[in-house]
Amino acid sequence: MKAISSVSFKFFTLVPLALIAGCSLTPSYQPPTLAAPAAYKEDGAWIPAATLPPQPEKWWTAFADPVLNDLAERVTVDNQNIKLAEAQYRAARATVDSVRAGLYPTLGAGTSASRGITATGAPVTNLYALTAQANWELDLWGQVRSGVEAAAGKAQASEGALGAARLSTQALLAQTYFQMRAAEAQERLLTRTVAAYERFLELTQNRFGAGVASPLDVAQAQTQLLSARTQQADARLQRSQAEHTIATLLGKPPAEISIAPADKLATVPTLPPLLPSTTLETRWDIYSSERSVAAANAQIGVARSAYFPVLTLGANGGYRSTELSNLLSVPSRIWSLGPTLALTLFDGGARSAAVEQALAGYDQAVAIYRQTVLAAFQEVEDNLAAARWLNDESVSQNAALEAARKARQIAENQYRAGTASSLNVITAQASELAAEEAIITIWNRQINAVAQLYKNVGGRKISAEQSTDHP
Repeated sequence: MKAISSVSFKFFTLVPLALIAGCSLTPSYQPPTLAAPAAYKEDGAWIPAATLPPQPEKWWTAFADPVLNDLAERVTVDNQNIKLAEAQYRAARATVDSVRAGLYPTLGAGTSASRGITATGAPVTNLYALTAQANWELDLWGQVRSGVEAAAGKAQASEGALGAARLSTQALLAQTYFQMRAAEAQERLLTRTVAAYERFLELTQNRFGAGVASPLDVAQAQTQLLSARTQQADARLQRSQAEHTIATLLGKPPAEISIAPADKLATVPTLPPLLPSTTLETRWDIYSSERSVAAANAQIGVARSAYFPVLTLGANGGYRSTELSNLLSVPSRIWSLGPTLALTLFDGGARSAAVEQALAGYDQAVAIYRQTVLAAFQEVEDNLAAARWLNDESVSQNAALEAARKARQIAENQYRAGTASSLNVITAQASELAAEEAIITIWNRQINAVAQLYKNVGGRKISAEQSTDHP
């Protein structure tokens, strides 16, 4: 009795409130707020996205690489993860149509033929029927409308997930492509190094034959040469694996994709005009997360509406007769029309639990949204810092390479003159190789940081209507 009284109290309390609110039990929705900085810590200033010059949707064209341009176009069409996201988006849109159908009546028709006894003592007879039915559940409390709103929010979130999948796949393609080019540069460097070490080994063996060098000198030169060959093979392996990854991203087996090696490393482009408001307004992942919050908010209205009665209008009509020839005659006509009102009086707390679950789901969606925004700021800050400091590293590392090259030349000359040991030469050669390898590594990190920043530019495009509302 206590549980029934509690339900009755909730019913008679919430009914007037629902009528006053226009029969909507969904909380008024406002996108979650999160304090955004006025400027990036690393660089840039806050400028509204609407004031920015239009950015190219195909952000990878900023790298001026025809091969990358072609691969990026193909990956958008053939990547299986993108196809999966597209299918999920279509399914989400179909769900919206399915839920929206609840706003309209359902119509049905049927026919039957049977043989049996219609009453006690009556003879066995045939019974023929042709009927039609109509049912319409009135959406008095906005349950269906809230469900449509929730499904639409999920569909928009799925749209955002599709956009994010495209961007992530394109960015992964660019990252893998640059790793492949870095491996090629590493292989070219090691090919030159192996040739130089072979010449040094030959020089050392000649000096050993002349009694000037020791067996230790020869062994050290051989060790360095073999180590360089090992690194050369590893660079080729990295290049092959990167090409295989690109093939998989393109939805092709590795055997079908072959990318010609480049002659040199590409120039790192300038940074895009990326600003905090651009990140917040156009990133697909943030849009998807915010739409999930809206869907969770609408789901609260769906859960609350379960407290209220369901009013259904039903109508049935048709013909029923014991003789098929008289089935469509007026005396055989039957019909019924009337409303049905149903209210659950006791459910063991299931509806209260559903409402609490919906509220908790909303809080979860808000937390995910805010974390997504924070992660977006961190990603941009990280890559701004990387682009900035790696540029400084590149300058100093190029200077270090020049110094290492000069030291190696001096050591080799001294070794030929007999004033320095082979160990000095080997040490100088190793330092030069490490310095040039570091330049390739810095280039790879630098161009990938710029690629990540350009990826953020390629976000959702906002129309004049969408700037104040959601699609």
